[in-house]
Amino acid sequence: MTAESIEAAIPHRAPMLLLDRIVSQQDQQIVCEKTFRDDEFFVQGHFPGRPIVPGVILCECCMQAGAILLSKIAPGGEGSVPLATRADNVKFKKVVVPGDTVELQVTLNERVSNAFFLTGRVLLAGKVAARLDFACTISAPE
Repeated sequence: MTAESIEAAIPHRAPMLLLDRIVSQQDQQIVCEKTFRDDEFFVQGHFPGRPIVPGVILCECCMQAGAILLSKIAPGGEGSVPLATRADNVKFKKVVVPGDTVELQVTLNERVSNAFFLTGRVLLAGKVAARLDFACTISAPE
């Protein structure tokens, strides 16, 4: 699925739209891809001469993939926004740099009312670069 499908599912837009493609999607799991470019704002000063994708950006990629997954399960309607409410057990295992393409695997583990509990994994060349457990909710428009 293309950028248009992603933009139809979540409200994120450039420069904070951090997914390039939806590879596959099922009821409880989504797989997306992101290729990091050397002109992305978050690598400009992180770090000069040796740019590294910040770990918080890897987490955000997973959360955006999770938001797409939730858009099929718990659509909030126009103006609703997926909100991260918690991140736990965050681990960074590999450095991701501009030019790398990562695969983002997000699984919905549990739903309790309007709270969704998910696990995200960032894979680089098939190996875990980062992982996290996170929760989110869908905020209705005010």
